[in-house]
Amino acid sequence: MRIVTFGEIMMRLSPEGYNRFVQADRFEVSYAGGEANVAVSLANFGDDAAFATRLPENPLGVAARNELRRFGVDTSAVVWGGPRLGVYFAEKGASQRPSKVVYDRAGSSIALARRGDFDWAGILKGAKWFHFTGITPALGGELPAICADALERCRERRITVSCDLNYRGKLWSRKAAGRCMGKLVPFVDVLIANEADAADVFGISAAGADVAGGVIDREGYVAVAARLAERFGCRKVAITLRTSISASRNKWAGLLYDAAPGKAYFSPEYDMQIVDRVGGGDSFGGGLIHALAAGWPPQRAIDFATAASCLKHSIERDFNHVTAAEVEALAAGDASGRVQR
Repeated sequence: MRIVTFGEIMMRLSPEGYNRFVQADRFEVSYAGGEANVAVSLANFGDDAAFATRLPENPLGVAARNELRRFGVDTSAVVWGGPRLGVYFAEKGASQRPSKVVYDRAGSSIALARRGDFDWAGILKGAKWFHFTGITPALGGELPAICADALERCRERRITVSCDLNYRGKLWSRKAAGRCMGKLVPFVDVLIANEADAADVFGISAAGADVAGGVIDREGYVAVAARLAERFGCRKVAITLRTSISASRNKWAGLLYDAAPGKAYFSPEYDMQIVDRVGGGDSFGGGLIHALAAGWPPQRAIDFATAASCLKHSIERDFNHVTAAEVEALAAGDASGRVQR
């Protein structure tokens, strides 16, 4: 099955190890972006994954494209043009010190894209699934309209659409996010969110939950998922459930709400020691898309997605470098971490 993702890929610059920005005298380079991370996960699972974006026609744009090709992602839908590659700086937290992200992506090639840049009929040819996140329209300009163009084409062709709300307060306000995403989410079949996204974007909160205080009420999020499905007509809603004990230790689970029977499915909860949590939600999305696109039942799908994301938290940088077999082993209960000889 051909799966197309659409969004921005950036250069990630990180201090070595757990150094702070103010300590850094050098930065490690990698490439990342919400939808690009999903595409890499899917390719690693053996899916036919493609990534659409707009990149500057210079060595940095080529390097970003080549990084995706390295993992088997189809980059034939990349559009060339614009002035620059977006950059973000990531400082990894530890213990009670949180991770921090600083963006330098204003005026990037994709942020300045025009609707005519993307031939959606050609990009979506043969596709059965399309994925984007709320980060892409948040970049402004014509991107909300570009996303709408893609979604309308998907509806015409009966292509399944997934979206991770991925609210980013550094990119737009809650009001702007709610207004824009309220027009796009009605086209979405599978909606993905974290514990705070629904409240931030649509004002739908889980009763009894205190995200900042590390209190997660499972049944409260079932109600959130049901309200999202009813309001926008989504067939399925998935929510990641993170209990943050510290920057180094989180508990991690997920739920998948199937609107047709009105039933929620919960994954096991994992107690994680974190190496790098950036990209954790994207790895969940990649696992969920892989499972649902394969037609797996809801329980198996949420178990796979959550296990995939659990493993990602043990891996440096944004991409989830795991195989489907490794995820299946964890989902089946092999969580000991013993050396494999």
